[in-house]
Amino acid sequence: MSAYFFRTTLKLTSPILIFPIFSIDIHIIICLYEYTMIKELDEDMLCDLAELFKIFGDSTRIKILYALLDKELSVTEIAEELNMTQPAISQQLRVLKTNGLVSFKRDGKSLIYSLADEHVRIILNIGVEHLGDR
Repeated sequence: MSAYFFRTTLKLTSPILIFPIFSIDIHIIICLYEYTMIKELDEDMLCDLAELFKIFGDSTRIKILYALLDKELSVTEIAEELNMTQPAISQQLRVLKTNGLVSFKRDGKSLIYSLADEHVRIILNIGVEHLGDR
């Protein structure tokens, strides 16, 4: 369903951004912000948002995030799952960690990584759904 559908069905005068939280049998739709609220973002916030989306522009980072979607993994486990070297994974994990997309906990000498919060999962799911709507 499109934003147009909801705008016309709900008789809203300004465009809204919507996204499904779960795609099981029913889409639960949340109206995030009205268009006027988005216009109020300052330049710093817009630059920060652009930087956040740049992080999702690397396929290795996306693969790592998807590997962490439902489980916690060490660098070694991620490298094995993605058939990549540990240094390559560590470099991308550093970027993801710096930008608040993954978190870690120490388990002896190993670091165990996971998605930082539910927002990351939602962003990934929305991206997949968007590609499916093309």
